[in-house]
Amino acid sequence: MDLGIAVFGGCDGLPPAELARAVEERGFESLWYAEHTHIPVASRRDDGRPTRDYAATYDPFIALAAASAVTTTLRLGTSVCLVPQRDPIITAKEVASVDRMSDGRFLFGVGAGWNHLELANHGTDARHRMAVLADRVRAMKQIWTEDEAEHHGPHANFDPIWSWPKPTRHPHPPVLVGGNGPGVEDRVLAFGDGWMPQCGHLDSVQELADRIADLRRRAHRDVPVTLFSAIPEAPMLRAFADAGVDRCLFTLASGADDVDHLDRWAELIDGQSLAQSSD
Repeated sequence: MDLGIAVFGGCDGLPPAELARAVEERGFESLWYAEHTHIPVASRRDDGRPTRDYAATYDPFIALAAASAVTTTLRLGTSVCLVPQRDPIITAKEVASVDRMSDGRFLFGVGAGWNHLELANHGTDARHRMAVLADRVRAMKQIWTEDEAEHHGPHANFDPIWSWPKPTRHPHPPVLVGGNGPGVEDRVLAFGDGWMPQCGHLDSVQELADRIADLRRRAHRDVPVTLFSAIPEAPMLRAFADAGVDRCLFTLASGADDVDHLDRWAELIDGQSLAQSSD
């Protein structure tokens, strides 16, 4: 099982390039950036601060482009890109650009978003965000795989277009569908290549194991599973691996103690290697 780092929010810690070097040097498999374009003031907490510091996130594609320039093996992902808040033609080019610049190391985690006011500021009705997500991902797949791409759907509609570069990864970077709701498995099967559940929204490891087994049974394939916000403890990592998880992401709330967290979590990498070698 691979271990990665997901930057959860804020921009006060190490800049993306420095963080990427530190993550790769310590042997982690991947680095992921979350996305929020803004947080509406009306959705602030009772203490008046921006909700969970999401208002201070870097643009994920710019952060990952910086990370790609200073690393060679580190996989780079979005955790998650809020597709219903984005133009699919522009986003398809950003995905392809980062994938080309990183020589095929990009992983496209996608989600529908939870902040209804943030979605509304982008012109998306939150009640339809799942349908918007599905339609725009399908539109992007056309752009990545066709020289003259066109798409005619309810939430993305364009006649034949030219758009390069195409991604390095064939046919395109893996699409990891984020979420824990009852319909997320259907979305993975419909337009995804993997599932990205969030640890804190699960009732138990057994629930996770049951859902992974059922998803793979329905898909008739070994659907990759990346667990977001995994508990950084060796016994829990063994339990997640036994449940069928392929990758665990430790969430880093950007701050002055970034390196201390990385050093502590890096000690778990050797434990994972020993556990795998003894299987």
